[in-house]
Amino acid sequence: MKQYQILVIGGDGIGNEVTAWGKRVLEEIGSLYEHPFAFDTALLGHAAIEATGSPLPEETLRKAHGSDAILFGAIGHPKYDNDPSLKVRPEQGLLGLRKALGLYTNIRPIKLFDELLNASSIKPEILKGADILFFRELTGDVYFGEKARKDEGKTAYDVMIYSKYEVERIAHKAFQAARRRRKIVHSVDKANVLESSRLWRETVNEVAMQYPDVELHHQFIDSAAMLLIKNPRMFDVILTGNLFGDILTDEASQIAGSMGMLASASIGDSTGFYEPIHGSAPDIAGKGIANPLASILSVALLLEYSFGMKKEAESVVEAVEKTLKEGYRTIDIADNNTPKEKILGTKAMGEQVIKILQKIVVNEVVEA
Repeated sequence: MKQYQILVIGGDGIGNEVTAWGKRVLEEIGSLYEHPFAFDTALLGHAAIEATGSPLPEETLRKAHGSDAILFGAIGHPKYDNDPSLKVRPEQGLLGLRKALGLYTNIRPIKLFDELLNASSIKPEILKGADILFFRELTGDVYFGEKARKDEGKTAYDVMIYSKYEVERIAHKAFQAARRRRKIVHSVDKANVLESSRLWRETVNEVAMQYPDVELHHQFIDSAAMLLIKNPRMFDVILTGNLFGDILTDEASQIAGSMGMLASASIGDSTGFYEPIHGSAPDIAGKGIANPLASILSVALLLEYSFGMKKEAESVVEAVEKTLKEGYRTIDIADNNTPKEKILGTKAMGEQVIKILQKIVVNEVVEA
């Protein structure tokens, strides 16, 4: 039986706190379903800079290449936000690792649990039933295009650049996913203004011809941003570039009620990288109140996309859903109607999910 190598990188801020519970859930899945998971740890971001001087140490890169999947926490530190002139920055480690592993597709599910309908600032009747899967291209666009300053530093530019093959490979993944869902793809660009978006649209149209059973719609980024809030249920799979995807997926966090609930997968053709979308939240780091559910839901993505363990992934999602149904909340998703005894810290929430997960799997065995 293959032993799966999982690299756990806590990163910065609350990253270590939440990934600890993601790892615990993986350990529980390994025990309950008899999967041989092996774990290792590594540094990335500010923690790596402090220890080694580099945001992406060679040891981390070596371990990443030798892993089947990576569970990551968060990156960032106020030191760098307060001083934009610093040349070595935590985010360079994350971008470098994505590039080194060829992680060109970011998958972000935006699924609203009914129990959190009132956690969002958007009206419940607009949100109920929203279930969106984002495919954000991850290794092109302005983040990786040429960037520089001129005119003695008074003018700056970042080049938005895409090659046809970059658009093709992520488009195929989006259309393939749509076939397993409602068979609708919305491709988001700015083709009325940007040449790179015109190439994007042309290429998506060509790929779409190979998926005649999937309905394709094109949407400009500005109207997509508006419709995401006005009528989120109209969307199934959203396919878009790096910059637009970065913005839209953070906007979509309002649909789920909290960034603390959103997981993501970054995949290519080998090692997958899984992380909650929230930041390092240095203001609450070490207080034991961070929401571990996004990290736990990232584990569900890891199980499905890296290991093909769909049943195990569904058990994790079900455990989170039942935890919420029983009324348990961390402070970021609690409201005025949440009883004080149901508001849990990071550790207690993680333990609650594992307790329910154990019951789910035992019931599966009994029913089988």
